[in-house]
Amino acid sequence: QVQLVESGGGLVQAGGSLRLSCTASGGTFSSGKMGWFRQAPGKEREFVAAIWWSDSIGYYSNYGDSVKGRFTISRGNAKKTVYLQMNSLKPEDTAVYYCAADPRSSLATVTSGYDSWGQGTQVTVSS
Repeated sequence: QVQLVESGGGLVQAGGSLRLSCTASGGTFSSGKMGWFRQAPGKEREFVAAIWWSDSIGYYSNYGDSVKGRFTISRGNAKKTVYLQMNSLKPEDTAVYYCAADPRSSLATVTSGYDSWGQGTQVTVSS
């Protein structure tokens, strides 16, 4: 397992943008995956986006249906940071956003596919 720290959450008006960051430490990152999930009050944790990579495959990304075309996941140059650029935010995007990581370089859209989790960062979108 690795340690994950998220940042960048906050309050934004509908239609606005935010960029979340997740920095990992304590592991090696030549291959694996990192993802973002979110959880609104009274709801289950929902898959938002994931990026996975290895030297043999390069890297790939995937998104939940509710954020496709609005959110973009990317890796930083240092390879230990993942970003989630969130544009055209809607009130229904309000949730605690969690970063997750796993050493297996394959897509996972469920929480059981990740072995490390951050503490979460609150995103609130006002109407």
